Amino acid sequence: MALGFSSCLSSCSIPRSPFNFVRQRHYHDYIRFATPGGTARLQLHNPKVIGVAVSRGNRSSQEDFHAYASLSLNPEELRLTLKKNFHVDWDPTSLPETLARQVLFVGIYDGHGGSTVSQFCRQELHGLFESADKSQIPELYAWTKELNGYFKRFKGGALAPWIRPDGPDAKKEMDLEARATSAFFEVDKTLNMEEAAQECGATASVVLLQSLDNPATPFFASKSVALTVAHVGDTRVLLTSTHDGQVTPMTENHHADARVEALRLRRMMGSGLITDSFGEARWMGALANTRSLGDLKWKPFGVTPEPEVRSKLLTAPHYSHITLVSDGVSSVVSDDEISDLARISTTPLEAAERILYFAEEMGSEDNATVLVVPLAGWGRITGEDRTKELREYRRKMMEGTERQRRM
Repeated sequence: MALGFSSCLSSCSIPRSPFNFVRQRHYHDYIRFATPGGTARLQLHNPKVIGVAVSRGNRSSQEDFHAYASLSLNPEELRLTLKKNFHVDWDPTSLPETLARQVLFVGIYDGHGGSTVSQFCRQELHGLFESADKSQIPELYAWTKELNGYFKRFKGGALAPWIRPDGPDAKKEMDLEARATSAFFEVDKTLNMEEAAQECGATASVVLLQSLDNPATPFFASKSVALTVAHVGDTRVLLTSTHDGQVTPMTENHHADARVEALRLRRMMGSGLITDSFGEARWMGALANTRSLGDLKWKPFGVTPEPEVRSKLLTAPHYSHITLVSDGVSSVVSDDEISDLARISTTPLEAAERILYFAEEMGSEDNATVLVVPLAGWGRITGEDRTKELREYRRKMMEGTERQRRM
């Protein structure tokens, strides 16, 4: 088993991609929090802060990547998002500006057909997210129209208020849904001339955590946390409660036979769903995921980078942790098993390693990535380990299969 720990490096040390961006960067590899004497910093690449486990599986190359960083966002935008989603009146002026602007970004990227897009996301998506601006939206929308096909009928989605610079809503601030949509589309626009990105792509899930405590506390100690998840494809984000370890999926797989995707594609594109010889649904006979970054030659056929965005206001002591996994894990391990494997762990790193190791025991040969982000209820899950007997039975059933696969 190949386990590893890696982190999003600070802005001065992130390896540069072949794409040259000129942007002012404010994100960091640490978070700030209030102290009696001012503020202090806590490094994110600490196994007690965020746990990461990665395996290449039996694949010849690694196409899974991840990143995390603290972003500096417009506090007025954050205020409007909280008002819109949760009817919460949050006053950013009651905090020091650096703390009022701080949001934790955690991303997981599962590449397919090559690693060009997933590596690009690891290096750049958090920066694109931070630097997104409503003034860029008219040009971004005009570019989508050049894709033709599906995007001839695209109305802009969450970006619609800012498509026209002289529109009635053009001066209002974006919310996090619009920012996420802009950043995801910007990935495709930036990669449009990259030949490899025509044939390969990446599914992606991004978690955003904003502490609402005053004085400001780290996300894993905050009593009140705003959670936003932006997602395309079949990477997974799971929120685990302290009450019996109950799991709330914050993402749904964007597969061609999923209800929401089937309706979207049928309405816009008509028929295109084909079942392969293994009984698996494929869009246009080729793609398992109907939303992704990259896969640019498939964009006219409805494979959109438009993320599905979900939000939840957490009374954080009622929640233990958030888990992000690629499909190398979720294809062989259930949501409940993922939750229970973490509950018996002492640190986020140990939890990530347990989940990954069990996926390998269950026969996963794919690239696999697990990230565990603790919340204030970490270590306080009540009730029994409900999947323990099932996991032991599954382990017993898998005995000897590794040897058989090698024969």
